Amino acid sequence: MVKKLSIALKTENLTKLYDKTVVVDHINLHVNKGEIVCLLGPNGAGKSTILKMLTTLLKPDEGTAFVNGYDIVKEQAEVRKCISFAPQELVFYEELTALENLVFFGIMQGKQKKN
Repeated sequence: MVKKLSIALKTENLTKLYDKTVVVDHINLHVNKGEIVCLLGPNGAGKSTILKMLTTLLKPDEGTAFVNGYDIVKEQAEVRKCISFAPQELVFYEELTALENLVFFGIMQGKQKKN
């Protein structure tokens, strides 16, 4: 378990397969708090899959990853408290304002509405 507060993100051999196709192949990352990192690559390179695993939306097939010291598989609730994720795909309700969307999804995650 990685509980060092200076480490924001650490992956060790993070791997994901779809059927028998390897889409993320033993990725190792180490990001300290305050660092800015960019994932670059062509379509189909695995960028979205990596982000989905790190945000607990997708379970890795192999390896481990920690966000702020929390295991992305065993401590999903704690990981989700530490992160925000704005995917490329539209996931908002168009009839709601931006603030209403944020409040709605916050409430769905058990957050209290604050003015």
